[in-house]
Amino acid sequence: MNRLISYSLALFSFIFLAMGMSGSTFSQESDIKKDLVGHWPLLKDGQDASGRNHHATNHGVTWSDGASDQSIGALFNGRDSFLEIADHPDFQWGHGDFSFCCQATLNESGDDVPGDLVSQYDESKRQGFQVSLKTSTGVTFNQSNFRHLQFGIDNNRMSQWTPCGKPGPRTLLAFGLISHEGNLYAGTCEPDDGDMGRVYRYGGGESWVDIGSPTRANSITVMASHKGDLYVGSGKYRVAGSALKESTNTQLGGHIYKYSDGKEWIDCGQLPNTEAVSGLISFRGQLYAGSLYHPAGFFRYEGGTTWTPLTVPTGNRVEAICVFNGDLYATSYNQGRVFRFDGNQWTDLGQLGESELNTQTYSFAVHMGRLFVGTWRSGRVYRYEGINQWTDVGRLGEELEVMGMLVHNGRLIAGTLPLAEVYSFDGRDRWDRLTQLDTTPDVKFRRAWTMAEYKGDLYCSTLPSGVVYRTHVGRMASWDHEFPTGWHHIAAVKHGSRLKLFVDGTLKSESEVFNPSDYDLSSHRPIRLGIGSNDYFYGRMRHARLYRRALTVGEIESIAKADKK
Repeated sequence: MNRLISYSLALFSFIFLAMGMSGSTFSQESDIKKDLVGHWPLLKDGQDASGRNHHATNHGVTWSDGASDQSIGALFNGRDSFLEIADHPDFQWGHGDFSFCCQATLNESGDDVPGDLVSQYDESKRQGFQVSLKTSTGVTFNQSNFRHLQFGIDNNRMSQWTPCGKPGPRTLLAFGLISHEGNLYAGTCEPDDGDMGRVYRYGGGESWVDIGSPTRANSITVMASHKGDLYVGSGKYRVAGSALKESTNTQLGGHIYKYSDGKEWIDCGQLPNTEAVSGLISFRGQLYAGSLYHPAGFFRYEGGTTWTPLTVPTGNRVEAICVFNGDLYATSYNQGRVFRFDGNQWTDLGQLGESELNTQTYSFAVHMGRLFVGTWRSGRVYRYEGINQWTDVGRLGEELEVMGMLVHNGRLIAGTLPLAEVYSFDGRDRWDRLTQLDTTPDVKFRRAWTMAEYKGDLYCSTLPSGVVYRTHVGRMASWDHEFPTGWHHIAAVKHGSRLKLFVDGTLKSESEVFNPSDYDLSSHRPIRLGIGSNDYFYGRMRHARLYRRALTVGEIESIAKADKK
């Protein structure tokens, strides 16, 4: 009898534990509704399914008919469509934790930057948050970031600029900076006799690792990510153009190289009649490049070592190149104009300012869904409004040339010549001076040349000191890898003193530790799906959710699995 009772008790305990284990699963599923303040399935409309009635106002977003899994979800066109949810106390985060998650897939046409998934950001106060998929093109000559997932917060805070050392002991300038597959790379100008342009990988602090030189020319002038690989272009930089002693290395460049598997350099061919490569960019799945000096040249890569010469815009050189709203855009050193390429022919978009003053266009940035261009020699930036329509958005101090520009965690930041100063755009028509990076004495020109984002920081190169500097705006978690094709679940979590990014339930990146009391994120701005400080989102999104707490890893995994169905 006692044995029977013992057996019964054991069986009861086993059943109870089994139910408890099963119950914990159900409990976790119910927990994912705790502190949920918005759930927008985005399968047929912008209605909120959380029960809190935060329905979205639609601005041009279209809906699929649900015919297949690949077509389900809200379609954002990358040009002007977004969803807006009105400000509400549910979305006043203060100093506390919160989470955003969604499923997203990018448009794979390769003719636009991917844009922002969600934002709640007051540009005048520089307060709020955003989650973005970031590509930066036309940062002087470089494509410095490609499809990187970022989660940033700010409350009008910016760190001091910190020197990160010279990539090489005789580096005059880091011509190129690029964040590629988890590393930051610099392509340099090494002008002295016996030297040649080299590529370095950032090792932290003021340390740089020399990964070799594929060229005998004095510079690596351009860098870009394309189909998962790092490509660079070489050139003989005419150092006298920066009012310095001319380089004693007379070897011409014009070659493109691929860094294969992080191990070896592969020669991808010589650009015809080209001594130095200017812009390099991935556009519609193909690689394009320009010529820095005369004769003007523009080329498309066909594989192996073959480059096809294409027409140039009214005989002008193609310099900085960017991708925006379906087309490729180019600056020129022959005129103060910008040209647009649709894959077959060029369109002249007009003169920026006075032709007697602005004789060169230098750099691009996409900010708030608009295209911005830097110039020489007015030192001004212009915003594109349409063919022959350019709005002057201000001069950067008393500077003459606007070089690299990049949007970093909400701010449009630009470098200059002749003082190598750095400025931040106020969103209207004023540029606020941040600092002077290069103070080399007894030189005519100092340049804050190009920029890239890496591990949540902004990096900027300088001439003639050769030093690279970094800063950070607010705090950011950045997954510095090319975002994969197809549908993927994204979760951005603010948890205590860190920001975290998850893809398909796996932690991919987290920010440096910060003091939560420094960041009051109650911006009183609407929640916007599909637009932020960068560009309109170009792709599809579904099951967007907001929580007033930090989701756990288990909860993120459960949501990611549930939303796949």
